[in-house]
Amino acid sequence: MERIYKTMRNTGAASIALGIVIASVGLTTGVIAIVSGAILLRRKSEITF
Repeated sequence: MERIYKTMRNTGAASIALGIVIASVGLTTGVIAIVSGAILLRRKSEITF
């Protein structure tokens, strides 16, 4: 029984850690996308076709 509880504890800790990593990567990607879009909108007058 004790082995099951240790496995559950380790799995829970790994899930929390993975969730934090995924949330930070998502937040970083979102910020980069917003900054890139803002730069494109600011420089749209410089674009010539």
